[in-house]
Amino acid sequence: METSHGFYKYFSDVFKDRWPALFAALQKREQQVARRNNLSPVDDAKTKKWSALPEKSELPGCYWLAEGEPCQPERNADELLDVYIMDPASVMVARALDVQSGDRVLDMCAAPGGKSLILIEGLGEEGEIFCNDLSPERRERLKKVIQQYVPRTIRDRVWVTGKDGVQFGLKEPNSFDRILLDAPCSGERHILENQAAQDDWSPRRTEHLATRQYSLLAAALLAVKPGGRIVYSTCSISPEENDEVIKKLLKKKKTQVKLIDAETGVGGERTEYGVAFLPDTCGFGPLYYSIIEKTGE
Repeated sequence: METSHGFYKYFSDVFKDRWPALFAALQKREQQVARRNNLSPVDDAKTKKWSALPEKSELPGCYWLAEGEPCQPERNADELLDVYIMDPASVMVARALDVQSGDRVLDMCAAPGGKSLILIEGLGEEGEIFCNDLSPERRERLKKVIQQYVPRTIRDRVWVTGKDGVQFGLKEPNSFDRILLDAPCSGERHILENQAAQDDWSPRRTEHLATRQYSLLAAALLAVKPGGRIVYSTCSISPEENDEVIKKLLKKKKTQVKLIDAETGVGGERTEYGVAFLPDTCGFGPLYYSIIEKTGE
């Protein structure tokens, strides 16, 4: 069994001289934003509350929280919550899917639901979204988020499902205009919060997850319509779970896919096939994403 020293050495080999700073940053609290709920009306009092928070033009509708700054979501006049606290990179990833009114959308691994809310807003007056999560516990949290932030009139077009994501490719080929695959991943930031998880970690964990991630991504490719878009993302720092998964898809599905240029946004850095947000340079993340378009059957 690998030890926590094995974890440190593995990523030291990956990131080399950068690793000590990245390792330290992963153990600090990440920068977060309060993203405004655009599905709910805003009164003047709420606008005044938010005006005390800095809003960066590169990420409209998001108010940047200082470290340790409390920001408790409050009820609007319609009893929906006014802001959702999340990682800035997650906002950029969800917006990269570019959901349009009338789209049929799949959020393949949707819980806890912050990205789903952004996708739901993109639907406008038409279209529908399937917010899927295999875990019953995570699915209950997802349902609660939707109830707290989405008006009843829109919830009629939001479906919460509990399938293994691979099933969408097998049973619903060429069915979705947009698919977000925020894939299950190592989540090294969370591993560092738990000494036992560090001690139990081994490179094989990453290998197994990368296999699962590719299966889900291949299923997303089957499920999306020709001309449709997939955004693949993880909160892992491992290239094996990020660029290597995309590289495998491009190699195996050559004529069926093409990459769409992913914007670095606020604090992102380019990788071979996507963009990474790493906390040693931007203060939030980690998060990786890549945009794929299905070009044919």
